[in-house]
Amino acid sequence: MTTASGERLAARLAELAPGLPVATGPGATGPYAYDASNYRVLPRAVAFPRSAADVRAVLRACREAGVAVTARGGGTSMAGNAVGPGVVLDLSRYMNRILDIDPVARTARVEAGVVLDALRDAAGEHGLTFGPDPSSHSRCTLGGMIGNDACGNRSVRYGRTSGHIEALEIVTAAGLHAVADHAGLRAVDPADAERVARLEADVRRLIAADLAPIRTELGRIPRQVSGYPLHRLLPENGFDMARALVGTEGTCAVVTAATVRLVATAPASALLALGYDDVVDAAEDVPEILLCSPTAVEGMDEAIVATMRARRGPGSVTGLPDGRAWLYVELDGDDEATVTARAAELLDALKARGRTTGGRVVASAAERRSLWRVREDGAGLAARLVEGGESWPGWEDAAVAPGDLAAYLRDFRALLAAHALTGVLYGHFGAGCVHVRIDFDLATEAGRTATRRFLGAAAELVVAHGGTLSGEHGDGRARGELLEVMYGPRLIRAFAAFKAVFDPEGLLNPGVVVAPARLDADLALHEIRPVATEFTFPHDEDGFAGAVRRCVGVGRCRGHAGGVMCPSYRATGEERHSTRGRARLLQEMLRGGAVQDGWRATEVRDALDLCLSCKACAADCPVGVDMATYKAEFLHRHYRRRLRPRSHYALGWLPLTSALCAYAARPLNALLRGPLRKPLARLGGVTTRRTIPALASRRALREELRSAQSGEPARAVLFVDSFTRAFRPQVAGAAMRVLHAAGTPCTARSGLCCGLTWVSTGQLSMARRVMARTVAHLDDGGDMPVVVAEPSCAATLKRDLPELLGSEAARRVAARVHTLTGALTDLAAPEWTPPPLPDHVVLQTHCHEYATFTGRRPRDLLRRLGAGRIDEAEGCCGLAGNFGFEEQHYGTSMAVAGLALAPRLGDIPDGGTTVVVADGFSCVTQIGHLAGDRGVRALHLAELLDPAADRPGETP
Repeated sequence: MTTASGERLAARLAELAPGLPVATGPGATGPYAYDASNYRVLPRAVAFPRSAADVRAVLRACREAGVAVTARGGGTSMAGNAVGPGVVLDLSRYMNRILDIDPVARTARVEAGVVLDALRDAAGEHGLTFGPDPSSHSRCTLGGMIGNDACGNRSVRYGRTSGHIEALEIVTAAGLHAVADHAGLRAVDPADAERVARLEADVRRLIAADLAPIRTELGRIPRQVSGYPLHRLLPENGFDMARALVGTEGTCAVVTAATVRLVATAPASALLALGYDDVVDAAEDVPEILLCSPTAVEGMDEAIVATMRARRGPGSVTGLPDGRAWLYVELDGDDEATVTARAAELLDALKARGRTTGGRVVASAAERRSLWRVREDGAGLAARLVEGGESWPGWEDAAVAPGDLAAYLRDFRALLAAHALTGVLYGHFGAGCVHVRIDFDLATEAGRTATRRFLGAAAELVVAHGGTLSGEHGDGRARGELLEVMYGPRLIRAFAAFKAVFDPEGLLNPGVVVAPARLDADLALHEIRPVATEFTFPHDEDGFAGAVRRCVGVGRCRGHAGGVMCPSYRATGEERHSTRGRARLLQEMLRGGAVQDGWRATEVRDALDLCLSCKACAADCPVGVDMATYKAEFLHRHYRRRLRPRSHYALGWLPLTSALCAYAARPLNALLRGPLRKPLARLGGVTTRRTIPALASRRALREELRSAQSGEPARAVLFVDSFTRAFRPQVAGAAMRVLHAAGTPCTARSGLCCGLTWVSTGQLSMARRVMARTVAHLDDGGDMPVVVAEPSCAATLKRDLPELLGSEAARRVAARVHTLTGALTDLAAPEWTPPPLPDHVVLQTHCHEYATFTGRRPRDLLRRLGAGRIDEAEGCCGLAGNFGFEEQHYGTSMAVAGLALAPRLGDIPDGGTTVVVADGFSCVTQIGHLAGDRGVRALHLAELLDPAADRPGETP
């Protein structure tokens, strides 16, 4: 597979479909070599079609060249059905339009790349939704759900995707554009009518030839997804071609659009959380629960909950009863009282059965969201557990009849023990579908042999229980080879004949279902090559290699709502600018695969270029990927002993230069606002479209600190960071007064630096020196809390400092660090009463505070202190330290701001009493850039709470 061959194919595509975006080369194809499975298959090229005509053009070019085609949506497949060796069709980039919603007929017509949440949001305006709801709903596409016949958390009520399909618009390998519906196939182009009719006739003949195995072996249990659903084509099922193609994993045709059936949203629902000693005990209660017609019965074990709490804080999981395994049971109905009463009755009945360790009806909406978040992040949380072990899919989707679930789980756990393996269990217990990630050793030959042996035994076990290899993820590369354990030879031949009718040359998603690849071929995991790094990566056994391997492809970073990750993907929509895309390229770099130049690789540099280093992924990513740290390490190695971008010097050394400039702040401010402003900005690689913040004098800081001294013995240290010292000393004074008023008088320490700017620009040797000096001054044998007004500096001291220095002294200092929000939450006297707070606050939480100080959110503090309405701009401000000041990043910076912050600011009425609060200096600067001309000024929390201000938010 060469770049040249990909470029020749791209040239042919340019002839057939002018304007069709096609990407080749390692930087473009590397991220698409992976999905969320164990496999790596590098494509020749990636195409981004805008229409069915573009898809036909790609298929024509690939047919001429004998090149395979793999259709892809969100790339969240756990079975390896979204990777392929030829051209990958990314349908999510442009073919993501909702074409029509008919609320009367309760149908929607959507393109294949539409994300499920987008459809649900649009349908929700009419009181409707799409029933199946996989945990990946924020990024999975309808095309991918159709490919796998996905189900989701509420499949007890809504079943599989196939049950909600009215028609599919498809393109075959031969280029036929057709519609598959409940009665067969019809051509979109009348010129194709005869060929489409022949194709349908061929399918009818092969079904008629194999009626017996199709009737006896398929459609036995609700979650039987393995193989092709040929029983949909039986005479008694009306030759339903639309639903027969659902679950064929892109091996028979490319789905370009679909007409789907919508369901009404229930007016009320209740969530029942049940605790158990064991997942088998939980499974034993499932048949009783199903008698109550729940919408969901979801299970998980204690490892997932422990990992969530360790990663995001104890408050990230609330509302669970005691236990080591849990069931979520959701009921719905017409009114809240009736549904809650039904849930209480079910709880009483289950307690009487004696298996539960506890249970409760979860009344709080916030608690319900928290609990569902744990379940939805199960695949990622189970991949890298709190104790550091890794687990993998491969046998993550087996299903049995719900009544046999407990017996199957009992035997399955015995099988794990016999093979010396450990599995983390969760899944759709009400539908008999168990997701499990297992600690396979896929990096060594011996481990791969043992894995293969186990999978064969697991297939035999689930078949013995009358179950299926796959319950919603499809067979893919992971289980296609095992289909012969589940089905007889005649049905296996019928699957092959069905594919041959649609794809006689085998171009579509080869190696999947029919003529399957070996399940241990093309595994992504490889022998680890240790690399020397500056960061210690204490939570990853293999250092940097283990850290980047955290990404297992679940793709939460591709979501467009909820959380903060990933701002650059939300702004660009490009895979390589997602956390996942970057992590995959770093993996390619370490394995020496598509990326050949190691730390000098320009493909990796370019992918990391739009990373804002916001650190949101460290909190939002279920496996804890920290791309900001990986970027800092890469930049350090990439530019080692080389000339750096000018902005790395101008902005990276800002703490030092701003300290020097403080001696002559007034004339320098005049210079930076005069005619030399733009030339100086260009010289430093800084955009001319922003105003350089005014420098504060040394005298201004001295006066602020002197006037704020309380004279009482200090109980905390106020760390005056470089940004506060250089640009807003009034925040230091306000912070001291607020802390004193709250019962925590402090002493100020200035002249020290956290090293943030050197870290974010990858100048880690200098960062280490700066940090070492800071630790030497702060690690003085005391244990007073260290309060930092600037959240990004607090985060650097809390996390980067110990991980870069790796010393006990650094860890001692880090343990003492608080943001002002954290200090007021944890250290304030109970009797403290702050000044009256405004009725309306627009809040921008700094990304580093969001990511590093989980459970200590400004929003929660303001609410507790009595603020009125709080509108939080949930997302990155877009400036992100040096990022938004760099000339080449200005456009992306503004696009990111437009996702959340700018709309919130735009909603502020002129002349109103709304107060904007932002603790981060970057956030304040961005707010001034966006809305300063309207008189909008952001206040630090300290300024808002300053008891010396004439009113809340006014500086004395």
